[in-house]
Order: sequence, then structure tokens, then C-alpha cells
Amino acid sequence: MRSLTVVQAVAAGVALARLARGRRRLPPLRPRRDAGVTISVVIPARDEEARIGPCLRAALSDPAVTEVIVVDDGSRDGTAEVAAAAGAKVVTGEPLPGGWVGKQWALRQGVAAAGGEVVVTLDADARPGPGLFGALAATLERYDLVSAGPRFVCDGVLEQALHASMLATLVYRFGPVGPASPPPPHRAVANGQCMAFRRARMAEADGFALVRDRMTDDVALARRLAGQGWRVGFLDAGGLLEVDMHDSVGELWREWGRSLPLRDVTGPGWQAADLAVIWLTGALPVLRLAAGRPTRLDTALLAARLLLTGALRGSYRAPGLGLLLSPLLDPAAAFRLTQATLRPVRTWRGRTYPEVSGGARRARPGRSAAR
Repeated sequence: MRSLTVVQAVAAGVALARLARGRRRLPPLRPRRDAGVTISVVIPARDEEARIGPCLRAALSDPAVTEVIVVDDGSRDGTAEVAAAAGAKVVTGEPLPGGWVGKQWALRQGVAAAGGEVVVTLDADARPGPGLFGALAATLERYDLVSAGPRFVCDGVLEQALHASMLATLVYRFGPVGPASPPPPHRAVANGQCMAFRRARMAEADGFALVRDRMTDDVALARRLAGQGWRVGFLDAGGLLEVDMHDSVGELWREWGRSLPLRDVTGPGWQAADLAVIWLTGALPVLRLAAGRPTRLDTALLAARLLLTGALRGSYRAPGLGLLLSPLLDPAAAFRLTQATLRPVRTWRGRTYPEVSGGARRARPGRSAAR
């Protein structure tokens, strides 16, 4: 037991040091209407007929946006028709080449079709607010690649509780959104729901080809480009961007739990270390509290977790009881991360992709990437 206490104390020191970075966070993005550059919004979409409408309306109505491009990635529903009726430019995606994941292939085609100096990519479930696009374009004076942390929309107490518990695992591993100083490339994180970059620079790097086989494409792109000297930023845009990610608790458990371990962009050593921090500092104190045997260190960690719960209020459109109850689900979140790490799933929207090794192997563009 003493050895476990020592290991838990070390993990606690690591986690608390990461949480402490919140005191030096960069300020959230402020709305900006005049971009000063032409902006193309690119939305990769596969079977998004039911969700893409609000995203399109918001992007098309923003005066800073020059064009909105929807890349229809083999949809089996009316996604393309909805996008065209709204006024977006629809690009019919070419057949998926071997070795590519669909989203990267769609984004690469969208960037090729874009005419703006700046490209902002959005997932179909994103809800951009007025001034987001101009604000993102302005950040490119300091960064080469920027992704935005949104405010999340959750339906019901249980969904918010599970979502907040899973979100906390990211903070325990990487610190809060908006770090004052960039992390080393192999620890960079990003949010692929909303990214911005200069079109010419991304086309020259052929960035999406570099990570063409990765399921966690956003983090893979940030780490690969940061390793090439790009200035990569992950900024808080909660006041300008909302995302309604999942339709149910079950979908949240399956889909976000699948991607959160970042397994295909993280080496085995870091995977083990990250899981140890989550189990020892998040799950174990809750389990001991439930058993009526918390230690002093457990009590301190539970207090820190409650402080984090308060800090996460700004990450939700309607923070409520679910957020307050989220620490109780930390053991479940730790279990889901462990499960997805040991038994990864590479299936998405009817497509199954072959397994690739973790962070050790890097995709290189070959003949198919040059097409």
C-alpha cells in the first residue's frame, strides 16, 4: 500500500501541475467582424442531413466569410441537397483512396477547392457565432494553425455528467485550453471541430496527407506540423462557438470514448503514463470515497476535482446538475479510456479502416496523396 501511495503522490504532482496552468491561460477569443482577408469555410460532411443546417446558416450569414464549401463525402442521405439549397458550394468527394481516412480526404479536397486566403474548417455539428471567423483570422498573425475550444451542448443530466467527466480527462493529461506557452510537439492537442490556417501554407505542406491514416486527425495534424516548426495554438472560443456532439449518452460513450485516448498518435509509454494519472488522481479517490476509506491525498484530489468542475462551467452552454455530479463518473471515464486504448475501434460512418501503429509511425504522402 505504501508503494501505491508514493505512486499516487507522484501522479498527483503531475496532475496538479497541469491544472495549475489554468492560472496563466490566454484570454478567450473576442468577436471580430472585419477579417481583413478573404475566408473560405470548409465543412466535410458524410450523412449530416439532420445536423448541418444550423452550421450552414451561421457561416453563410457571417459578413467575414467569402464562401462556404461543403465536401460531400459519399453521403447516403440528402446532405448535398441541404447544403446546395442553403447556398453553399457543394464539392462531390472523389472515391476514397486506400490508406486514407474519410475526413482527411474530404478536407484535402475542400482546401484545394477554396479560394480564400484563410480557410476555417468546421464539423457539421458546430454552431459558429457572430465574429468567430474574423477572430480566428486575426489569430493567424501569431499562429500558423489554430483550433478553437467550443462551448458544448448536452441533453440531460447524465449526458452532461459523462461528457464533463471525459472532458476532465483531457485537462488532467494536457492542461486547460489556451496554454500561455506551447507544449512540445509530441504533447500538442487540437480540436478538429474548428481549425483555421492560411490556405497556401497548408496546400504547400499537404498537411492532411501527412496524417491521412489517423483517426485522431486533429491532434495528429497539430503534432506533425508543430514538429515541422509551425506555431500551433489551441484557444478558447467558448463565447463564439457551440457544438452539439452527440444525440444520446450511448453515442457519447461509444464515439467520444473511442477517440479520447488518442491512441494512434501517442506512443505506448505516454499512453500508460496518461492512464496512470487518470486512474490514480481521478478514479481512485472516488472509488475510495465510495468505500468509505479516502486518504488525505484522496481528499485533496477530490477538492481539486471540484475546483476543476467549477472551472469547466464555461465549457457548457447550460451548466447544471450534470456538471456538479461529473466527478462521480470519473471511474467510468477512466474505464472507457482504458477500454478504447486496449481495444481500439477504427470504424466511422459505415467505414472501417485498417489498424496503424501508435505515435511511432508517421504517414508519408505517396502517389495517392499527390493526386
